[in-house]
Amino acid sequence: MRIPRRFTRAGQDPFETLEWERRDSRITNPDGSVVFEMIGAEVPASWSQVATDIIVSKYFRKAGVPQFDDEGVAILDDDGNPQLGPERSARQTIGRLAATWRAWGEDNGYFASADDAQAFQDELAYMLVHQIASPNSPQWFNTGLNLAYGLTGPAQGFWYVDPDTGESVLSDDSYTRPAPHACFIQAVEDDLVNEGGIMDLWLREARLFKFGSGTGTNFSKIRGEGERLSGGGRSSGIMSFLKIGDRAAGAIKSGGTTRRAAKMVILDLDHPDIEEFISWKMEEENKVRALIASGYDSDFNGEAYQTVSGQNSNNSVRIPTEFIKAVVNDEMWALTSRKDGDVMKKLKARDLWHQIAEAAWACADPGVQFDTTINEWHT
Repeated sequence: MRIPRRFTRAGQDPFETLEWERRDSRITNPDGSVVFEMIGAEVPASWSQVATDIIVSKYFRKAGVPQFDDEGVAILDDDGNPQLGPERSARQTIGRLAATWRAWGEDNGYFASADDAQAFQDELAYMLVHQIASPNSPQWFNTGLNLAYGLTGPAQGFWYVDPDTGESVLSDDSYTRPAPHACFIQAVEDDLVNEGGIMDLWLREARLFKFGSGTGTNFSKIRGEGERLSGGGRSSGIMSFLKIGDRAAGAIKSGGTTRRAAKMVILDLDHPDIEEFISWKMEEENKVRALIASGYDSDFNGEAYQTVSGQNSNNSVRIPTEFIKAVVNDEMWALTSRKDGDVMKKLKARDLWHQIAEAAWACADPGVQFDTTINEWHT
């Protein structure tokens, strides 16, 4: 592959195509308390303070990076070992990304020559530092930490495809082959503890949240409240399990120390528990309003929001074309058993549609996904 230069010239350092300055970054709560602070971070002078705060607080690596003084001399501890700390310059963060992308391309023989590989690295670094382009958050969090700083970490259960054999291989550590992907669609079976089941999903979600990725799952296979279980009892319903996943996501900051977990919860519109799912977040936020009226902090990180459930996911309902037709024709809509398809309840389609609209108006959830159209258009 040949890489034509669009923004750079051969031999030109892309980081020297603009001016740099030292700038403080400080993130505060509404009450003035400091959430994050770094003094003297190096960023392009053309960047806004918002851009500075984002890269410094979110994307700078926070630990394990060799430290240097203003003259570029390594800072050593009393034993003569490199002193470690955070990244302190956008040069470091952008540099490790561009260098690693180049290294991956070279490892797989993508480039026609070394000059093309260098052009690839330079062009990417230029686009990032000039804010022409940006990768997803997991790239900023994870890519290049091994190449630039030699960071490793315990294996976390990630797999990769060996390019030489085509076989799936369990990764030896966290950063030699990092997790740079943003979004994952995960399935869940109507099973409590076995692989692929409900409790296994929380583990798989945590694995993704830890390195900054997001996850989405359609939970429609799980039995509704009151459906029979194989052991003779009856299901507690999907909402009891969704609340467990909600708490798990709330306990894990995505990227380790960087941001909240990114999670989507989806339910088909014929699920027996769909009405409770639709109103879940709306009803929980009604509780929040009552707590705030009683004197609790209104901040979304405050105790009022921490007390209620449903605050750690984006919820969506999956709508088939048949439902829209039922709304138009003022027909009934059936909620069906997950195991045998028997009708458990019928209600007016327009009433259910109104419930969706009211909840979305009240709290912006649930979102709507037009299942039939999505699958018809899917290529």
